[in-house]
Amino acid sequence: MKSTKSTKREHNVKIAFMGTPEFAVKSLERLYNDGHDITGVVTQPDRPRNRGMKLSFSPVKELAIKYGLSVYQPTSLKNNEFTTLVNSFKCDLLVVVAYGRIIPEEILDIPVFGTINIHGSLLPKYRGAAPVQWAIMNGETKTGVTSQFVAPEVDAGDIIFSRETVIGDDETAGELYDRLSILGAELLSDTVRAFESGQVVRISQDASQATFAPLITKDMIPIDWNKTAIEIKNLVRGLAPKPAATANIDGSIVKVFRVETGDKTNAQNVLHGEVVSKGNFGIEVACSDGTIIIKELQAPGGKRMGAADFLRGRMV
Repeated sequence: MKSTKSTKREHNVKIAFMGTPEFAVKSLERLYNDGHDITGVVTQPDRPRNRGMKLSFSPVKELAIKYGLSVYQPTSLKNNEFTTLVNSFKCDLLVVVAYGRIIPEEILDIPVFGTINIHGSLLPKYRGAAPVQWAIMNGETKTGVTSQFVAPEVDAGDIIFSRETVIGDDETAGELYDRLSILGAELLSDTVRAFESGQVVRISQDASQATFAPLITKDMIPIDWNKTAIEIKNLVRGLAPKPAATANIDGSIVKVFRVETGDKTNAQNVLHGEVVSKGNFGIEVACSDGTIIIKELQAPGGKRMGAADFLRGRMV
């Protein structure tokens, strides 16, 4: 990969920030605590959430209000109003962290130093909307975060820095997501400092090594008991806590949050998907090369609970 390096120059970087979910909160918080001049915060419009379907603020908006930052919530990025808004920020750097929409190409070069993104993978692996989930579902043992220049092609821009971390054997997407949000904030802080000192290195991505992480769809959620135990475990980990893998247990479609691999000898001459045994240890289900023990689940309309509590509630 080719790299280029700018000459050293001290600069007080003015930053505009675009982000929406919890993953972006730590990054905005870090920029604020580092003392940077944040000229504007853009987040997605308020949306109805939870059972009451009341309009609620995005996590980034809540933090921006707490810090007294100016917040903007455009309904579209493809108009002159948004271009005018970004120009009004007079920023040196536009930082995008999990905003949730593609930034129009004409916006990218408005800031003096361009537009950068913090992505939850080691690019060029897992470009796309769900890198954390796919890394776990695919059985990866390591992942990380990358700071990159935003390019017209999604997650294909030049890399600035990356930071690696090990994925725990039982770590869920939710747990890894939280860790990467902190790691990403640290990486963003380092990246902005590099811009301040003129020490930014641009490393082009090797497109031949790119893999992709598209949005999770409903058809991916049901557990396929014809898969191996480790494949099923990785699926459950990768979808926990949301949207959560599902399984048909005694006629009920339940959400499955935590499983363990079982004893291979327990599934001999048993149909895949059949409950082999159940008790305080969990619910043991046959799969292609052994069994999976469901440890934590949620019945329709119920609460997340241990398998033993679930069974007691059904008077099994």
